[in-house]
Amino acid sequence: MGRLTALPLPVVLTALAGLMMYLPAVHALAQEQHRVGRAFFYSGTLVLVLTMLVAIATAGWRPHNAARSHLRGFVLAYAFLPPVLALPFSEAVPDTSYFNAWFEMVSAFTTTGATLYDTPGRLPQSVHLWRGLVGWAGGFFVLVAATGILASQHLGGFELYAPRAIGRVRLEPGQTGPVVDPAQRLMRHALTLLPVYAGLTGLVWLALLIAGDPGLVALMHAMGTLSTSGISPLPRLSDAASGGIGEVIIALGLAFALTRRFMPGAARIETEVPLLRDPELRVGLAFILAVPAALFLRHWIGAIEGEIASDALQAVQALWGALFTVLSFLTTTGFESAGWADARAWSGMDAPWLILLGLTMIGGGVATTAGGVKLLRVYALYKLGRREMDRLSDPSSVGGGGAAARRMRGEGAFIAFVFFMLFALSLGVVNLTLALLGIPFERALVLSVAALTTTGPMASVSQLSETGWSSLAPGAKAVLAAAMVLGRLETLALLTFLLPTAWRR
Repeated sequence: MGRLTALPLPVVLTALAGLMMYLPAVHALAQEQHRVGRAFFYSGTLVLVLTMLVAIATAGWRPHNAARSHLRGFVLAYAFLPPVLALPFSEAVPDTSYFNAWFEMVSAFTTTGATLYDTPGRLPQSVHLWRGLVGWAGGFFVLVAATGILASQHLGGFELYAPRAIGRVRLEPGQTGPVVDPAQRLMRHALTLLPVYAGLTGLVWLALLIAGDPGLVALMHAMGTLSTSGISPLPRLSDAASGGIGEVIIALGLAFALTRRFMPGAARIETEVPLLRDPELRVGLAFILAVPAALFLRHWIGAIEGEIASDALQAVQALWGALFTVLSFLTTTGFESAGWADARAWSGMDAPWLILLGLTMIGGGVATTAGGVKLLRVYALYKLGRREMDRLSDPSSVGGGGAAARRMRGEGAFIAFVFFMLFALSLGVVNLTLALLGIPFERALVLSVAALTTTGPMASVSQLSETGWSSLAPGAKAVLAAAMVLGRLETLALLTFLLPTAWRR
């Protein structure tokens, strides 16, 4: 274990990617798809051999700054891993290009879930399994990196608790001695999170199997739920055999993306409040309850005005469809409920996808697999706005809540606003670039938000004409792939990596 932690992080990740390739190879062999199995087996063997040679060459390498080295490895993983992951994909699907395979792997590893192969039966089942595995591994990598790398340097949302310490290594709770070696901390967090992450995935898989889904569909939906990638072998979630029971099971799994405190072994801070008063959970539940209620009541207002009688069963289906879809897009998963069509008809709105677009921009909890701006930053801005409203009526009042609450309302809200502006600036740049490539404004806006918030299914849910991923030109695909990586890394962490001395000042 000590030798493993001494290796550079990119070498370890590449070796794990090579080992993962054997799983689709075994699955393809069981399905008697020998050509597909050979593609994964040969690619995995080649990757492991080359990685072993690189590991031998870098065995004595020691970074000058171990914490900065792991942050660099976290950023660069999204540059060098997708080309490696695309090797078996391009070999197993001979009628596709390596560029499209690379785009598919960028989408999966960033847990975006955007796919160029939306035609049923286009991909073999083992390739679908590979997409789901890469998305699941990408979600686990985000959890480990957020806990073992970003949290220790006050990044990824943790900067709200210590705004003046962005990019600086902090002591872990209860630690008084020297800073723990980053490689050992990363390994410890990985070994702590893996049994929980895999166990929850297994529970969701088993529950979906009992609900009636086939084995591969249940497994991919379970992996897509825990990783919030939304990757599925089916065109729509409503095509699953589990039906409404399956949606309830998936909704329970998506709850882990609302707050990191649901996941045992996640990063903790000294100023946390009890779970029932957790700000992320309360803000997330407020959106999950308020948005479906607004859509539901809008119909009743119209029904009262027009004296329209409605079916009770359709009302329940519409309400559940709105609840599930709002939860799914708030956690940037992108699963669409079978009852969402009823919810759209029930609300009578011409473009309800705009609401989902806003939910994906808000995102889920800090240090979870969800993307977006994150609920904690929204909470910090809300507390600042509420405090400013109080000061309008009573300028001499003193805000309570203790030092942590004052820091959240002050410097924390300032950093949250900076991040929100960086997100808006990134959205504008990506949208403008797509417009220069000839994509209409509405379509460019949907694709930009879907990429930056890692919510790939948003493109199909919007129901705009020609807003799919498969019809994009290679230039637009490259821009959106870069946007997926930027949205997964978060702009603030990327700036800390690129300009460490500026942030330290």
